[in-house]
Amino acid sequence: MADFRLAALSRTEFGKGSARRDRRAGRVPAVLYGHGQDVVHLTLPAREFAAALRNGGTNVLLTVTLDGTEHLALTKAVQRDPISREHKHVDLLLVRRGEKTIVDVPVVIVGEAAPDTISNHQLNTVSLEADATQLPGPIEVDITGRTAGNGITAGDLVLPAGVTLVTDPEALVIGFLGAPTAAQLEEELAEAEAEAGIERDESDADGDVVPEPSDQGSGESMDAASNSADS
Repeated sequence: MADFRLAALSRTEFGKGSARRDRRAGRVPAVLYGHGQDVVHLTLPAREFAAALRNGGTNVLLTVTLDGTEHLALTKAVQRDPISREHKHVDLLLVRRGEKTIVDVPVVIVGEAAPDTISNHQLNTVSLEADATQLPGPIEVDITGRTAGNGITAGDLVLPAGVTLVTDPEALVIGFLGAPTAAQLEEELAEAEAEAGIERDESDADGDVVPEPSDQGSGESMDAASNSADS
């Protein structure tokens, strides 16, 4: 795992005004805690922190330097502006080399299920316990050729060496369903319309076609027209 180094600065002023000034200066307010130590308030360089998340993922291991001391830390919570996506605040957890920690790791689907089969992604992440300095990246799951009813549980995932699954092994990660037939779709549509109080037109429901005028009726009309002309 790559080690990203960030030069932190102590933060002695608090409140929204102070946080806005830090962000305008290109820094992100943060707290560092863990191992029974007092919470440390600091700021991180915004650009470098964003690059660390982009290249190392949400479970990136950081080396935070503060007042000449180095601290290993993991990002436990990141607040972002919903519109600008700017990082607003970061919670950092102190870790030590060789200690175990629990993290949530993304599950990524690769491949395509069998024809007429729909995959249903139930769990986007699974919880794993691993060495704090050797955290795994996303877990890939190949669903090539999977058919309906052939689901994948957390216990089926292939994990890197030294990693322990924390999520319930029986938890369904990806399920597979058969694609509905045209008749099933029509039945579901009819049920939905009935629940909504929508009445179908008879011609729409049965496919009836308005009959053309019969030959007999047409002949009678022509005879009447001929008699009128003769008179």
